Amino acid sequence: MLTRTAEHALRALLYLAQQPEGMLVPASRIAEAIGAPANYLAKTLQGLAGAGLVRGTRGRVGGYALAVPAKSITVGQVIAAFDSTPEADRCLLGDRACSGAKPCAAHLRWQHARWAALQAMRSLRIQDLLAGVGSLELAPLAPARF
Repeated sequence: MLTRTAEHALRALLYLAQQPEGMLVPASRIAEAIGAPANYLAKTLQGLAGAGLVRGTRGRVGGYALAVPAKSITVGQVIAAFDSTPEADRCLLGDRACSGAKPCAAHLRWQHARWAALQAMRSLRIQDLLAGVGSLELAPLAPARF
């Protein structure tokens, strides 16, 4: 359900949430910690900054920090920051427009499943994911397989 970019963004937020409040962390250090390509993560962090979830400072002592507390950031916000395709324009069975007016065979059940998953993501907060975790060790993402 998460795009690769949203997954990297989520991992970056989890990492930043574990740092002392207000501490600026260079993008390269975040990338190394979460196993993401540095250039790719820099663009992802810019997207998070645009969504108001992190703040970035340029320069020799610059970096990124959470812009809002981890208890205020939901996984749904992270997904929304990187998922630009309206769900009404997606078709599970192919590359065609699919909607309630012109549904494909899987439309209704898929929309119910997607809605339930998105509702769960909208209520799940970064702080919730870290609850009970000492120091989160994030393994690098495996290459996508289809």
